[in-house]
This record gives sequence, structure tokens and C-alpha cells, in this order.
Amino acid sequence: MIRHIVMWKFKESAEGATRAENIATFKTMLEGCRDLAPGTLHLETGIAEPGLASTFDLVLVSDFTDKAALDAYQDHPDHQVVKDFAKRVVEARQCVDYVV
Repeated sequence: MIRHIVMWKFKESAEGATRAENIATFKTMLEGCRDLAPGTLHLETGIAEPGLASTFDLVLVSDFTDKAALDAYQDHPDHQVVKDFAKRVVEARQCVDYVV
């Protein structure tokens, strides 16, 4: 199984929206990718809680049966739309993939 974790830090404003608005939009978009590819076992998102120690705004934790399933997810046209939105509203991104 492959675990795919991604964190994003958002711009203060972009695309005519505030950081909070873009985070909420992006979270909804990511959650819409839950069933895009066979082999997706788990997909959850979380928004950093004010008052807790966080250096990024939003996290994605997802599990895939194997690299082929992760690749199918990442290459899916609906996921490409999410990535395009991220390019416009995100200032930093970190990712780690590992075998569980």
C-alpha cells in the first residue's frame, strides 16, 4: 500500500477570494477526487485548526493499493483540474509518498 500525504500553504488572496475561501474550495475539490481511480483505499483532508501549531493550511492523507493506483489518481483529468487550481492559489506544497 502507498500512503500519499500532501500539505499546502495558501496565498493570502488569489482568484478573487480570500485564503479561507480558497482553502474551503480546494478541500471540496480534493474530496471530490475520492472515487476517481480504482485502488483508492482512503482519502481524507484536514484544515489546520487555529491555535494549534501548524505551518501549512491544508493536508491530504490518502492510501492507494499500489503505485499504479496512485498514478491513475494523479493522472485523472478531474485531478488535473484540482492541480490547476492549486497552481493559482497555493504558495507552497510539500509531499511524501511511502510504502505502508
